[in-house]
Amino acid sequence: MTETTGSTATPESGNPEGADAADETTADGKLSRRERRRANKADGGEGGKKSGKRAKKGLFARMGIFYRQIIAELRKVVWPTRSQLIQYTTVVVTFVIVLMLLVAGLDWVFAKGAFWLFG
Repeated sequence: MTETTGSTATPESGNPEGADAADETTADGKLSRRERRRANKADGGEGGKKSGKRAKKGLFARMGIFYRQIIAELRKVVWPTRSQLIQYTTVVVTFVIVLMLLVAGLDWVFAKGAFWLFG
């Protein structure tokens, strides 16, 4: 197998080099997926005007779907218990207070240093 620049044909992709695009049938003589799609488009399916489930819905229908999807996602969320919520909140508030004290202490040290240096 020789490689050419820009070749995307690999054994892993199932499309080895030298395979003709014109050979669209499988070993058992049935049409390949690509040929079935082309035939379906030619018959007016998928390529023509969409109908059924894939038809474009109105504004309110799309908004309804959107909100139903939001509610479905919120049902999947694992909400913390009351004790977990209190514990998480305590950890966050304590961390913020420690950082505030650290920054205030550094500010005080630098202010004293500036007054000492510049008088």
